[in-house]
Amino acid sequence: MQFDGKVFVITGSGDGIGRATAVEAARRGARIVVSDIDDAAGAETLRQVEAAGGEGIYVHADMRSRADIAALMEAAAERFGKIDVLHNNAGVHETNFTTQTATQDLSEDVWDTILAINLTAVWLCAKHALPHLRAAGGGAIVNAASVGGLIAYPMSPAYAATKAAVINLTKAMALDFWPDKVRANAICPAAVETAMTRRYWEAADDKEAIQKALIGSHLVRRLGQPEDVAHLVCFLASDEAAFINGTAVLIDGGSLAWRGTIMD
Repeated sequence: MQFDGKVFVITGSGDGIGRATAVEAARRGARIVVSDIDDAAGAETLRQVEAAGGEGIYVHADMRSRADIAALMEAAAERFGKIDVLHNNAGVHETNFTTQTATQDLSEDVWDTILAINLTAVWLCAKHALPHLRAAGGGAIVNAASVGGLIAYPMSPAYAATKAAVINLTKAMALDFWPDKVRANAICPAAVETAMTRRYWEAADDKEAIQKALIGSHLVRRLGQPEDVAHLVCFLASDEAAFINGTAVLIDGGSLAWRGTIMD
Protein backbone atom coordinates (compact mmCIF):
# COMPACT_ATOMS: atom_id res chain seq x y z
CA MET A 1 0.00 0.00 0.00
CA GLN A 2 2.10 2.85 -1.35
CA PHE A 3 1.15 6.41 -2.26
CA ASP A 4 4.19 7.51 -4.24
CA GLY A 5 3.37 10.88 -5.78
CA LYS A 6 -0.18 10.97 -4.41
CA VAL A 7 -1.39 14.23 -2.84
CA PHE A 8 -3.43 14.06 0.36
CA VAL A 9 -5.41 17.00 1.77
CA ILE A 10 -6.20 16.34 5.43
CA THR A 11 -8.37 18.76 7.38
CA GLY A 12 -7.98 19.07 11.13
CA SER A 13 -4.58 17.44 10.92
CA GLY A 14 -2.95 19.39 13.74
CA ASP A 15 -3.56 16.53 16.16
CA GLY A 16 -5.10 13.12 16.69
CA ILE A 17 -6.35 11.03 13.78
CA GLY A 18 -5.56 13.72 11.22
CA ARG A 19 -1.93 13.97 12.32
CA ALA A 20 -1.54 10.20 12.50
CA THR A 21 -2.97 9.85 8.99
CA ALA A 22 -0.67 12.54 7.64
CA VAL A 23 2.39 10.83 9.05
CA GLU A 24 1.32 7.34 7.94
CA ALA A 25 0.55 8.48 4.40
CA ALA A 26 3.87 10.36 4.25
CA ARG A 27 5.71 7.18 5.26
CA ARG A 28 4.07 5.54 2.27
CA GLY A 29 5.25 8.20 -0.16
CA ALA A 30 2.37 10.68 -0.19
CA ARG A 31 2.72 14.42 -0.36
CA ILE A 32 0.67 15.99 2.40
CA VAL A 33 -1.34 19.19 2.68
CA VAL A 34 -1.70 19.71 6.43
CA SER A 35 -4.60 21.94 7.41
CA ASP A 36 -5.78 23.18 10.78
CA ILE A 37 -7.01 26.26 12.61
CA ASP A 38 -4.17 25.89 15.15
CA ASP A 39 -1.03 27.02 13.34
CA ALA A 40 1.41 25.72 15.96
CA ALA A 41 -0.21 22.28 15.91
CA GLY A 42 -0.23 22.26 12.12
CA ALA A 43 3.44 23.19 12.00
CA GLU A 44 4.23 20.30 14.33
CA THR A 45 2.36 17.87 12.10
CA LEU A 46 4.27 19.16 9.09
CA ARG A 47 7.52 18.63 11.00
CA GLN A 48 6.50 15.04 11.70
CA VAL A 49 5.53 14.51 8.05
CA GLU A 50 8.95 15.67 6.96
CA ALA A 51 10.65 13.56 9.64
CA ALA A 52 8.81 10.56 8.19
CA GLY A 53 10.42 11.30 4.84
CA GLY A 54 7.45 13.04 3.32
CA GLU A 55 6.97 16.35 1.54
CA GLY A 56 4.22 18.71 2.55
CA ILE A 57 2.85 22.17 3.17
CA TYR A 58 0.74 23.67 5.91
CA VAL A 59 -2.36 25.74 5.07
CA HIS A 60 -4.32 27.54 7.77
CA ALA A 61 -8.02 26.89 7.29
CA ASP A 62 -11.04 27.50 9.49
CA MET A 63 -13.70 24.97 8.55
CA ARG A 64 -16.37 27.55 9.38
CA SER A 65 -15.10 29.72 6.51
CA ARG A 66 -16.16 28.95 2.96
CA ALA A 67 -13.39 31.19 1.69
CA ASP A 68 -10.76 29.29 3.71
CA ILE A 69 -12.02 25.95 2.39
CA ALA A 70 -11.86 27.11 -1.23
CA ALA A 71 -8.40 28.59 -0.65
CA LEU A 72 -7.18 25.34 0.92
CA MET A 73 -8.00 23.32 -2.17
CA GLU A 74 -6.52 25.93 -4.47
CA ALA A 75 -3.31 26.02 -2.40
CA ALA A 76 -3.02 22.24 -2.63
CA ALA A 77 -3.47 22.26 -6.40
CA GLU A 78 -1.13 25.21 -6.86
CA ARG A 79 1.66 23.57 -4.85
CA PHE A 80 1.33 20.00 -6.08
CA GLY A 81 -0.70 20.27 -9.29
CA LYS A 82 -3.52 17.98 -8.18
CA ILE A 83 -5.41 16.36 -5.32
CA ASP A 84 -5.67 12.57 -5.12
CA VAL A 85 -7.13 12.07 -1.65
CA LEU A 86 -9.30 14.26 0.56
CA HIS A 87 -9.60 13.19 4.18
CA ASN A 88 -12.36 15.25 5.80
CA ASN A 89 -11.14 14.76 9.35
CA ALA A 90 -11.85 18.07 11.10
CA GLY A 91 -14.58 17.84 13.71
CA VAL A 92 -15.78 19.15 17.04
CA HIS A 93 -17.93 17.95 19.91
CA GLU A 94 -20.24 19.82 22.24
CA THR A 95 -17.72 19.66 25.10
CA ASN A 96 -15.38 21.89 23.10
CA PHE A 97 -17.78 24.72 23.85
CA THR A 98 -19.90 24.12 26.94
CA THR A 99 -20.91 21.48 29.46
CA GLN A 100 -24.61 22.33 28.96
CA THR A 101 -25.00 19.87 26.13
CA ALA A 102 -28.24 17.96 26.64
CA THR A 103 -30.69 18.38 23.77
CA GLN A 104 -32.93 20.66 25.83
CA ASP A 105 -30.02 22.82 27.06
CA LEU A 106 -27.80 23.17 24.02
CA SER A 107 -27.48 26.71 22.68
CA GLU A 108 -28.24 27.55 19.07
CA ASP A 109 -24.74 28.99 18.64
CA VAL A 110 -23.13 25.69 19.64
CA TRP A 111 -25.53 23.74 17.43
CA ASP A 112 -24.75 26.00 14.45
CA THR A 113 -20.99 25.78 15.00
CA ILE A 114 -20.99 21.99 15.18
CA LEU A 115 -23.11 21.69 12.04
CA ALA A 116 -20.82 24.11 10.21
CA ILE A 117 -17.62 22.21 11.04
CA ASN A 118 -18.82 18.61 11.14
CA LEU A 119 -21.22 18.64 8.20
CA THR A 120 -21.25 21.74 6.01
CA ALA A 121 -17.45 21.78 5.78
CA VAL A 122 -17.42 18.13 4.67
CA TRP A 123 -19.69 19.03 1.77
CA LEU A 124 -17.78 22.19 0.88
CA CYS A 125 -14.36 20.51 1.02
CA ALA A 126 -15.58 17.78 -1.32
CA LYS A 127 -17.22 20.33 -3.61
CA HIS A 128 -14.05 22.40 -3.93
CA ALA A 129 -11.72 19.40 -4.13
CA LEU A 130 -13.69 17.63 -6.86
CA PRO A 131 -12.34 19.59 -9.85
CA HIS A 132 -8.79 18.78 -8.74
CA LEU A 133 -9.63 15.12 -8.06
CA ARG A 134 -11.23 14.98 -11.50
CA ALA A 135 -8.15 16.55 -13.09
CA ALA A 136 -6.00 13.88 -11.42
CA GLY A 137 -8.04 11.19 -13.15
CA GLY A 138 -9.96 10.23 -10.04
CA GLY A 139 -9.23 9.64 -6.39
CA ALA A 140 -10.72 9.02 -3.00
CA ILE A 141 -12.57 10.89 -0.29
CA VAL A 142 -12.59 9.56 3.27
CA ASN A 143 -15.01 11.32 5.60
CA ALA A 144 -14.85 11.17 9.38
CA ALA A 145 -18.16 9.96 10.75
CA SER A 146 -18.39 8.15 14.10
CA VAL A 147 -20.03 5.40 16.07
CA GLY A 148 -21.90 8.44 17.39
CA GLY A 149 -23.57 8.68 13.99
CA LEU A 150 -25.05 5.21 14.40
CA ILE A 151 -26.01 5.33 18.09
CA ALA A 152 -26.50 8.21 20.51
CA TYR A 153 -24.01 9.25 23.17
CA PRO A 154 -25.24 11.19 26.21
CA MET A 155 -25.10 14.98 25.97
CA SER A 156 -24.16 14.95 22.27
CA PRO A 157 -27.19 15.83 20.12
CA ALA A 158 -25.43 17.98 17.54
CA TYR A 159 -22.48 15.61 17.26
CA ALA A 160 -24.85 12.67 16.75
CA ALA A 161 -26.90 14.53 14.17
CA THR A 162 -23.89 15.64 12.14
CA LYS A 163 -22.11 12.31 12.16
CA ALA A 164 -25.27 10.49 11.08
CA ALA A 165 -25.65 13.02 8.27
CA VAL A 166 -22.03 12.54 7.18
CA ILE A 167 -22.72 8.84 6.65
CA ASN A 168 -25.55 9.55 4.23
CA LEU A 169 -23.75 12.49 2.64
CA THR A 170 -20.90 10.08 1.90
CA LYS A 171 -23.32 7.81 0.06
CA ALA A 172 -24.56 10.79 -1.95
CA MET A 173 -20.97 11.72 -2.83
CA ALA A 174 -20.28 8.17 -4.01
CA LEU A 175 -23.36 8.31 -6.22
CA ASP A 176 -22.62 11.75 -7.64
CA PHE A 177 -18.86 11.40 -8.06
CA TRP A 178 -18.57 7.94 -9.63
CA PRO A 179 -18.49 9.34 -13.20
CA ASP A 180 -15.32 11.19 -12.17
CA LYS A 181 -13.75 7.99 -10.77
CA VAL A 182 -13.84 9.43 -7.27
CA ARG A 183 -14.77 7.03 -4.48
CA ALA A 184 -16.23 8.26 -1.18
CA ASN A 185 -16.31 6.31 2.07
CA ALA A 186 -16.75 7.15 5.73
CA ILE A 187 -15.11 5.84 8.88
CA CYS A 188 -16.94 5.30 12.17
CA PRO A 189 -14.52 5.16 15.10
CA ALA A 190 -15.54 4.53 18.69
CA ALA A 191 -13.63 6.25 21.49
CA VAL A 192 -10.13 7.16 20.30
CA GLU A 193 -7.52 8.78 22.49
CA THR A 194 -7.42 12.29 21.02
CA ALA A 195 -7.53 15.82 22.37
CA MET A 196 -11.29 15.91 21.73
CA THR A 197 -11.85 12.74 23.74
CA ARG A 198 -9.69 14.10 26.53
CA ARG A 199 -11.81 17.26 26.64
CA TYR A 200 -14.92 15.08 26.86
CA TRP A 201 -13.83 13.33 30.03
CA GLU A 202 -12.10 16.38 31.52
CA ALA A 203 -15.43 18.23 31.33
CA ALA A 204 -17.13 15.49 33.37
CA ASP A 205 -17.70 15.71 37.10
CA ASP A 206 -16.78 12.03 37.52
CA LYS A 207 -13.80 11.62 35.21
CA GLU A 208 -13.10 8.04 36.19
CA ALA A 209 -16.67 6.99 35.42
CA ILE A 210 -16.58 8.70 32.02
CA GLN A 211 -13.28 7.06 31.09
CA LYS A 212 -14.64 3.65 32.09
CA ALA A 213 -17.79 4.33 30.08
CA LEU A 214 -15.78 5.29 27.00
CA ILE A 215 -13.94 1.99 27.09
CA GLY A 216 -16.81 -0.01 28.58
CA SER A 217 -18.38 -1.17 25.32
CA HIS A 218 -15.05 -1.99 23.67
CA LEU A 219 -14.39 -5.71 23.32
CA VAL A 220 -10.84 -4.65 22.59
CA ARG A 221 -10.24 -3.40 26.11
CA ARG A 222 -8.63 -0.03 25.49
CA LEU A 223 -9.19 3.29 23.84
CA GLY A 224 -8.48 3.32 20.16
CA GLN A 225 -5.30 5.04 19.10
CA PRO A 226 -5.08 7.58 16.27
CA GLU A 227 -2.73 5.24 14.44
CA ASP A 228 -5.40 2.51 14.45
CA VAL A 229 -7.72 4.78 12.50
CA ALA A 230 -4.95 6.16 10.28
CA HIS A 231 -4.30 2.67 8.91
CA LEU A 232 -7.97 2.37 7.94
CA VAL A 233 -8.05 5.81 6.30
CA CYS A 234 -4.97 4.96 4.27
CA PHE A 235 -6.46 1.63 3.20
CA LEU A 236 -9.71 3.26 2.04
CA ALA A 237 -7.68 5.88 0.15
CA SER A 238 -5.57 3.24 -1.56
CA ASP A 239 -5.96 1.23 -4.76
CA GLU A 240 -6.39 -1.87 -2.60
CA ALA A 241 -9.84 -0.50 -1.71
CA ALA A 242 -10.82 0.14 -5.33
CA PHE A 243 -14.09 -1.82 -5.01
CA ILE A 244 -15.16 -0.12 -1.77
CA ASN A 245 -17.42 2.86 -2.37
CA GLY A 246 -20.29 4.59 -0.60
CA THR A 247 -20.00 2.78 2.70
CA ALA A 248 -19.30 3.55 6.35
CA VAL A 249 -16.67 1.34 7.96
CA LEU A 250 -16.76 0.67 11.68
CA ILE A 251 -13.51 0.81 13.63
CA ASP A 252 -14.96 0.50 17.09
CA GLY A 253 -13.16 -2.17 19.07
CA GLY A 254 -16.25 -4.36 18.89
CA SER A 255 -18.57 -1.79 20.46
CA LEU A 256 -21.54 -2.39 18.19
CA ALA A 257 -21.17 -6.16 18.20
CA TRP A 258 -23.26 -6.19 21.37
CA ARG A 259 -25.37 -3.96 23.63
CA GLY A 260 -23.52 -3.91 26.90
CA THR A 261 -20.95 -2.17 29.04
CA ILE A 262 -18.07 -3.66 31.01
CA MET A 263 -17.28 -1.27 33.84
CA ASP A 264 -14.30 -3.05 35.46
